[in-house]
Amino acid sequence: MRNAGNIHEVSQLDIDLMGFIFFPKSSRYVLGDPDFSKLKCCKQVTEVSGMPEKVGVFVDEMPQNIITAVYDYGLDAVQLHGMESRQLCENLRRTLDPDICPGVKIFKAISISEPADIDHYKVYEGAVDLFLFDTKCTTVGGSGRQFDWSVLDRYDGKTPFFLSGGIGPEDVDRIKSFKHPKFAGIDLNSRFEISPALKDVSMLRTFIKQVRS
Repeated sequence: MRNAGNIHEVSQLDIDLMGFIFFPKSSRYVLGDPDFSKLKCCKQVTEVSGMPEKVGVFVDEMPQNIITAVYDYGLDAVQLHGMESRQLCENLRRTLDPDICPGVKIFKAISISEPADIDHYKVYEGAVDLFLFDTKCTTVGGSGRQFDWSVLDRYDGKTPFFLSGGIGPEDVDRIKSFKHPKFAGIDLNSRFEISPALKDVSMLRTFIKQVRS
């Protein structure tokens, strides 16, 4: 998300988290929109009462830049979508909590193209609050493509996870029938966009209502 009006509309839906991508090479880069500034978006839009928790998405970013973004944009969680180490995850938490962002959550994306990729979670078990299993692609997410969810039968970790990667309006029944003891939610992005970072509010509203019913 990065458009102020779109952020406000989507924040009124029955969602728990909202993502802001701080990766300059992404077509959804928050600072790629001249209207997205600390003053306009963060102070007037993203800190309103009832706002979903704000997740900053970073890809192999310098730790100091992540910490600055958390502080400047009032982020509630950090999602690491690159090749970040376990040590970086642990150091971020120690730096941010409690002085800068009490209770900050750390998410780690795991890119999947084959069953063995699932096992990469073991590097981070106990160091992060949530895994996000996404489709491996050259664009670092946002590909609109799904991976084979059946490979998640292999996941036997203790950390909850989100399903991500190409989830679209036609996947309601598939999501509702997906079962795993650590399945905690879904990540919606490219399949609900009018253009990069601009969400179709009506489509999201209908989909969320159907999934939650």
